[in-house]
Amino acid sequence: MSVARLPAESNNLKPKRARMEIRPVLGFSNEDKIGTIQPHDDALVVTLRIGGYDVKRVLVDQGSTVEVMYPDLYKGLGLKPEDLTTYNSPLISFKGKTVIPKGQIRLPIQTGSEVVEINFIVVDAYSPYMAIMARPWLHALEAVSSTLHQKVKYPSRGHVEEIVGNQPVARQCLVATISRQHKTSSSATAERDL
Repeated sequence: MSVARLPAESNNLKPKRARMEIRPVLGFSNEDKIGTIQPHDDALVVTLRIGGYDVKRVLVDQGSTVEVMYPDLYKGLGLKPEDLTTYNSPLISFKGKTVIPKGQIRLPIQTGSEVVEINFIVVDAYSPYMAIMARPWLHALEAVSSTLHQKVKYPSRGHVEEIVGNQPVARQCLVATISRQHKTSSSATAERDL
């Protein structure tokens, strides 16, 4: 019987293993509710580093398709009209009104060691929030958010990082909105009665 011999160098070959990137699983459990006031229906309001500044009262809204910046943040960052690029598409406000944007600006958003650049649509309208972060930011960060758990989770260097919401601030924003609506409707009623 004849046996074929392999060349000497092939005896040292090992099967190649497929290189697999291990990605952390992003999810939420009941443990993520620890430290939150339950039950609740609070919005997810966080602090983010936008354009090099820590910005409080940022609403995370996975139902929105664009990031929005309101006048207080625009002024606080020292932005000027010449810093904006044209954005011609009108937006629809929470109240269903059409809002014409002042323009658009691209800014870095830092979360931990991760930095993503996002286009903000700048509007001149009242909001208790400084900005709204929407799906483009969540997708760029590869993040998932949960209003129930009051967290945003995202992968970073093989680990899961999280941004924790601030329920008392979310509630203050809600009260500010309701109070403003009440004042606006009271003044409209008073003008009609004159």
